[in-house]
Amino acid sequence: MSNQTYRIGIGYDIHRFAENRDLILGGIKIPYEKGLMGHSDADALIHAIIDALLGALSLQDIGTLFPDTDEKYKNANSVELLKNVMNLVEERGYKINNIDSNIIAQAPKMMPYIPQMKQKLAQVLNIDINSISIKAKTKEGLDSVGEKLSIECNAVVMLEHV
Repeated sequence: MSNQTYRIGIGYDIHRFAENRDLILGGIKIPYEKGLMGHSDADALIHAIIDALLGALSLQDIGTLFPDTDEKYKNANSVELLKNVMNLVEERGYKINNIDSNIIAQAPKMMPYIPQMKQKLAQVLNIDINSISIKAKTKEGLDSVGEKLSIECNAVVMLEHV
């Protein structure tokens, strides 16, 4: 990998709601009647951030690095997966400059949990909390998100060579 000063990556994830699962986003458990279905804890926000980091490094994606066919990732804590990816960022001589992200959910309301998510992510990634943006959006009743069947997230990261 060349030592470019800046690298940008984009990430996206979507998970459908499921019964008898915790709703985890940004490493935070959110009280809600359903959680998200997935092989791991289905933290769509962290998964989008992971894919953005991997994209910025010109690596593959979360499904290649942590395949859902591997039992060791069954119910995995996505915070731990994010730590592994952050190690790849640092090994290649980069640090996170900033993260901009969206949580797109019709329900539950995300705004009350965003400060906790930002605090958790800043701690895990060892970056300033002001380098993280998390915005809450809805789909105005449209598609699977708007019908309260799923939650989707996207993220953009900028890495800086150190």
